[in-house]
Amino acid sequence: MNPIEIKEKFLSKKIFCSLFGHRIITTRNVTNHFKEYKCTVCNLELTNDENGQKTFLTPELKEINETLIGFYKKRVHTV
Repeated sequence: MNPIEIKEKFLSKKIFCSLFGHRIITTRNVTNHFKEYKCTVCNLELTNDENGQKTFLTPELKEINETLIGFYKKRVHTV
């Protein structure tokens, strides 16, 4: 596949999502209140923020989610 075909394929996915909306699935439950999501079409990754709204999953938020998972597992196992 040459770079032009890759670019066209990526743009067609982005256009599909901008016209019809993302097809979001839950990829991981961080806690009962926090989850990670992914668009099945364009592979956009999202997570919940502190207000419960979906926001882009940045490397910083991914690290925070990993820490939350550790705290949550310790809490559940000790109670």
